Amino acid sequence: MADTASNQAPGDTGGTDTNNTDKPSATQTLKDNVIKFANDAGEKAKGYAEDGKSRAGTALDELAQMLHDAAGTVDEKVGEQYGQYARSAADAVSNFSGTLKAKQVDDLIDDARDFVKKSPAVAIGTAAAIGFVLARLVKAGLDASSDKGSDKASDKPAGDSEA
Repeated sequence: MADTASNQAPGDTGGTDTNNTDKPSATQTLKDNVIKFANDAGEKAKGYAEDGKSRAGTALDELAQMLHDAAGTVDEKVGEQYGQYARSAADAVSNFSGTLKAKQVDDLIDDARDFVKKSPAVAIGTAAAIGFVLARLVKAGLDASSDKGSDKASDKPAGDSEA
C-alpha cells in the first residue's frame, strides 16, 4: 500500500481522471469578461463625465456672460460699486469655466479627493446642502406634477355635478 502512494506524482489523485483543465479556463474567461465589462463601464463613465464637463463649462460661460450683461443694469439701478461686484463675479465664473475646460476628468476627481481630505467638514456640509437643494427641487417638481393632476381631477367632478 505504501508502494502505490510513493509512486504517485504530487497532485495525482491516484487514477481518478478529473478534468480540471476546463475549470481554470472557464474561471479565467469569466474573470476576463468581468475585467472587460469594468473597463468598458469605466470608459463610458469617463465619456459621460467629459460630456458633463463640457456642458458645465458652456453653462458657466453663459452665466458669466449673463452676469456681465447684467452689470450695466446694476450700474444704472443700484450704483457702480454693485455693478463692479457683478463684473467681478462674472470674471470669477469665467475663470472657473476656463479652469474646468482645461483640466481632464481624472484631474478634477483628484482635486475633489484632495479637497475632501483637506476639508472634510466643508465637503460634508457642501454635500448636505446640495442634497437638500436637490431634494427640494425634486419635491417641487413632484408637487407641481401632482397639482396639475389634482386640478384635472377637481375639474372633472365639478363638471359632472353641473351636467
